[in-house]
Amino acid sequence: MAQVTIKINGYAYNIGCKDGEEDHLFAMAEQIEDRVTKARSLGSQSGESKLLVMAALIMADELHDLALDMKAGQKGKTPAAVKAAEERMRRLAARAEAIAATVEQH
Repeated sequence: MAQVTIKINGYAYNIGCKDGEEDHLFAMAEQIEDRVTKARSLGSQSGESKLLVMAALIMADELHDLALDMKAGQKGKTPAAVKAAEERMRRLAARAEAIAATVEQH
């Protein structure tokens, strides 16, 4: 198991991941940092926790919109293609939850 240090909003977090997934973890941290920057630009100045919650809500909103787009785009697709897309979304959500749990422990 690899250990990487990511930085979000100026804070360093040591996170464990599977060997070979380091670049993916860095890319996800970059996405979170982008949402933190967006949340900060909306005027959220109430502390680290609220800023991270705002960033999480922005990401959740984007995922919600993506899920709606996927459902709309599934019309006429084969059941296998729909199932594959749904499974990918479940895996992405599970990975995000696992990473969030790791961050909460640190």
